Amino acid sequence: MIRLYGKVEQSVMDEKILQEAVEEQGPKEEAGQISKEEGISFNAVLQLRLEYKNLSFNNIEKIEGLETLTKLEDLTFYNNKISCIENMDTLNNLTFFAIGNNCLGQLDNVIYLRRFKNLHTLNLAGNPLAQEANYKLFIAAYLSDLAYLDYRLLNGETKKQAFAKYQYAIEEIRHNELQTLKATEAEQKRQEELQQHQEAFVENLNGSELFDSMFAQDPEAQKLNQLPGVADLVQTFKPQLVGLCIQMFQSGFAEQKLREAEVKAFLEVLQEAVREKQQRSAQLVSDFEKHRKKRILDLKQVEDAAKEEAQVNQYMTEIKTLCDSCLLLELQLVDQLEEIIKDFERNITDMVGSFIETVQGIFAQCRDLENHLHEEIKDIAMATLEKVAKNEVEDDLPDDVRALFVDKETVMNAVGASHDSHMLRIDNREDKLVTRINAWMMNLIKKIQDEEVWRNRKCISEIQYFIQHLRNQLEEVLHQE
Repeated sequence: MIRLYGKVEQSVMDEKILQEAVEEQGPKEEAGQISKEEGISFNAVLQLRLEYKNLSFNNIEKIEGLETLTKLEDLTFYNNKISCIENMDTLNNLTFFAIGNNCLGQLDNVIYLRRFKNLHTLNLAGNPLAQEANYKLFIAAYLSDLAYLDYRLLNGETKKQAFAKYQYAIEEIRHNELQTLKATEAEQKRQEELQQHQEAFVENLNGSELFDSMFAQDPEAQKLNQLPGVADLVQTFKPQLVGLCIQMFQSGFAEQKLREAEVKAFLEVLQEAVREKQQRSAQLVSDFEKHRKKRILDLKQVEDAAKEEAQVNQYMTEIKTLCDSCLLLELQLVDQLEEIIKDFERNITDMVGSFIETVQGIFAQCRDLENHLHEEIKDIAMATLEKVAKNEVEDDLPDDVRALFVDKETVMNAVGASHDSHMLRIDNREDKLVTRINAWMMNLIKKIQDEEVWRNRKCISEIQYFIQHLRNQLEEVLHQE
């Protein structure tokens, strides 16, 4: 358990308080010092006590700053000035919660604790709410899985009475919680799907979003849409454009699976090559170790200086041979991995290039559709301009639409502005897709290259360290003599 000795002026819980508490709970002496140097891992803490000791109080007024304590099971805020149970949403494993002798005054606030499905022990004694006439039944009703309240067992009879008293309120809150849960799960599923679509670089291309974005923020299109025949043209245009978007979406998902398979196959080959080299290196070291102890023993027993020098030279030669052999294996692996990585880079570049070519072809079809729609709307606009000039236009034409037809330049500017806006939306979506997938590919290749450089440096360092260790052992033996 952690006991934190708070200061009288302390009123806010911050990282310093949590760090001090965790350090006091953690290991002592050398292990404790190492823990401090390496940093506090809050997400590994299971128990936390923020309470008084020897009549000294933390004076905490608000629960906050616990977001990283995701594995916390036991939490104590005894003897503080907390007036609201809040900001504990991430403590999914909470089983024991003591917040006695605080300033909690509203029974309804306890309903917040329903989210902790593992909570079995709760202490609220000493709070104003504990003086309420229905305190015990209220807690037993709303926290039906609770086993102990204020360190006393909540028996079956108490829970039965509690349910009878608060049955309708509990049923309503359960209904609301179920609706909230469904909404949360639906949103989570939507976010997961969006994440999958983003990883395939085709998010929002499985429906009408591109079409909607083209027309929703185009005031000129909204006016032109009121011309005779334009609305029908747009309604014909919509499913055609959406169909092309869905083609890109489906192609994106298919290509994503192929890319994932390519990456997986590459990693398997790479890891197998590294594993094989590690096994061969381990065998070299094992073979060396079989003779090392005998070499050291012989050196300790030899008395003739010439023989000792010969044996030392022989041992140093064997160490150098081991070093050269390990370095040779690493060099061979570097060459092998270089070829594997180059093959992967070529493959993934070809795959990305092929996908980009496919979607750019489909985006070109989207532009063709928009160009065709533009020409037809332009024809209707010119025909309408002639009717306006002859005063043959319908009287129900809105004033803002009629204002477009004061002259040819005005109406053509409106038609052109709408078309340009639509083309810009198409171009931007294409640029976004191409830019993101190219960035993904470059980042992936760079990550692979960087990890190989790091692996190689680490391996060389380990070989050098091991060889130096063997030499140091030899020096120690010679020094002892």
